[in-house]
Amino acid sequence: MSDGKPSFIDVGGAAIAYRRRQGAAPGVVWLGGYRSDMLGTKAEALDAWAAETGHAFLRHDYSGHGESGGAFAEGTISRWLAESLAVLRAFSDGPQVLVGSSMGAWIALRMAQELNRSGEGARLAGLLLLAPAPDFTAALVEPKLSEANRRDLETKGYMEEPSDYSDEPYIYTRALFEDGRANLVLDGIIDTHCPVHILQGKADPDVPYTHAMRLTEHLPADDVTLSLIGDGDHRLSRPQDIALILRSLEGLIARGV
Repeated sequence: MSDGKPSFIDVGGAAIAYRRRQGAAPGVVWLGGYRSDMLGTKAEALDAWAAETGHAFLRHDYSGHGESGGAFAEGTISRWLAESLAVLRAFSDGPQVLVGSSMGAWIALRMAQELNRSGEGARLAGLLLLAPAPDFTAALVEPKLSEANRRDLETKGYMEEPSDYSDEPYIYTRALFEDGRANLVLDGIIDTHCPVHILQGKADPDVPYTHAMRLTEHLPADDVTLSLIGDGDHRLSRPQDIALILRSLEGLIARGV
C-alpha cells in the first residue's frame, strides 16, 4: 500500500493530487472511476507491478475526489479530462498505456482523441479499459431517471442516488449531464491509433456487458480485444481479476515495444 504523501499540481485553480513512480517506457497512467480515488485496489496493484517490473506509473485524483482539492459538485467530464491531460503532459515521458476504469475509460478515450488531435498520438502505447462506461451520463443514467430525479435536476441543479459502494449517495449534477453531451464518444468512429483491450464482467450490475460490445463497434480501425469475464462484477478487483488486468497490460506493452 502507498504510504507516501501525494504531490500536487494546480489545474484550473484546483490542487490536483498525483503520485508518480519513475521508470521505463512504456509507462502506465491510471484513470479512476466516478467518485473513486488513486488508492484503490486496482491502482495499488498496478503500482506494485510497476515497482516490480521497473515501468513508470502515474496516477492522480480528479478534482473533488480523494486527496485533490475542488468541489465534487463542480466536476464535469471536460474538467476531469483537462486535469488528466495536464498531469500526463507534466509528469510522464514517452509512450504510455492508459488504464481507465469505468468513467476513467471515458476519460481515456477522450484523452486519446485530444492527444491525436494535438499531434501527440505517439504518446499512446495502448488503452486498457476496465468495465468501460463511456457516455454513461447519456447512455446509462439519463434513460433511468425518474420524474423526481428530473425535477430535482431542474429545480436544484442536482440529484442524489443511493450507492452500492459508499454510505454517501451518488450526486449527479445538471452540469455533468449537459457537459457529458459535449464529450460523447459513441456517436461516431473513435480513432485511438493504438491497441485497445477491454475487460468487462458479464455480472456487472452497473455497466451492462452489451455497453462494452457497443464500444467495440465504434473502434473498427484499431486493434481491439474484448475479454468478457463470466462472473465478473463492476469492481474487477478480485485476485483473479487483478491477475487478468496485469496479463492484459503486459500484452499491450509487448505489442507496443
